[in-house]
Parts: sequence; C-alpha cells; structure tokens
Amino acid sequence: MNQPSDTLLIEQVRDGDRAALGQLLEMHQNRLFSIALRMVSNRDDAAEVTQDAMLKIVQHIDTFRSEAQITTWMTRIVMNQAITRLRRRKLRDHASLDSTRTTHPDNDQASSLRKVLEDHREPGPEQRVQEGEMIDQLLSAIDRLDTDFRAVLVLRDLEEMDYQQIAETLEIKVGTVKSRLFRARLALRQEMQKIAPAAAN
Repeated sequence: MNQPSDTLLIEQVRDGDRAALGQLLEMHQNRLFSIALRMVSNRDDAAEVTQDAMLKIVQHIDTFRSEAQITTWMTRIVMNQAITRLRRRKLRDHASLDSTRTTHPDNDQASSLRKVLEDHREPGPEQRVQEGEMIDQLLSAIDRLDTDFRAVLVLRDLEEMDYQQIAETLEIKVGTVKSRLFRARLALRQEMQKIAPAAAN
C-alpha cells in the first residue's frame, strides 16, 4: 500500500484528522532525527531536538501555509531547535571537542561529505576501520564549525537541499547561502587539516 502524499495528509490535518498528523510525523521523523544528529553530533541530544521539533510542529501545524513545502517547513523547525541547543551548549561550556586520530581524510569535502557519511556495508574489516576513523574525523571537524556554517553544510552536502530550499529553511538570502557555504567548506578543510596534518601534504 502506497503512503499518502504530504499534500493529502496536510489537507486531512486541516480537516481535523489528528491521525493524519501522526502519520505525517512518522513519515518524516527519521529524516528530522538525521538532520538533528548531524547538527548536534550526539544521539541523545538529537533525540531531544527531534522531540522538541515535533512538538513545535504539532503546536504550529495550523500556521503552515502551502507556499513552502512541508519538508522545508519541518526542516526549518528542527534546524532552529538544533541551533538553539548548540548555542546553549556553547554557553554552558566553551571546551571544544578534540580528536586524537590522525589518519588520511578525503580532501574533497564539497562532493564527498555525503558519500563518506553513508552507511558502507560491503568493505572488508580493514577498510571499515579506516572509513570509521575518517568519519570520526569528519564529524569532529564539523562539530568544531561555527553554527551557521554547520547549518548550511548539513543542508547542502548531507541533505542535498538546493540553494533556494536552504534559503527558505534558514530564512536568509540565496546569495548568503552560497557565500556561507563557500566559507563553511573552507573552514571544514582547515579543521580537517588540524585533525589530520598529513592531509595537508
């Protein structure tokens, strides 16, 4: 049986169907959790961010207007919750996450971020160890980035959203998205070189 479309579920929600709202949340919760996890780098925090975001979605679903896609609207909410969590964390403690690993990372962040973070099921044990170390390094480097940089990087290179969707999600101009993404990738490369100096050679 095919899942109903977001549009149909939204119409049902507007007609007072709370079961449709539950179905809508269930369809998107894994994606929202994934975004939260990429932002906050901690499963427990990501679960709380997702829960808070879903509560906001329930509370404000009546304010949703179809000019934007429901996925963009939901993503904006989970990103806002994640950014709030990160800023609170920064205020709570100023200690940065340090990585002790120094294996070779992949230098092409712009195109390979998503590939590196995908779940690899085929490689042998040695390759899995190397990929695991590379992923740890990459997540550590992302975790060191300014919150605004992390947001555009997650949405563009991991969630594969286009510039317009990112602009709508973060409520900034497309030009700002592009310049921020360029600076975010540069900052990420610099952090990777700090974590794995061999990559700079």
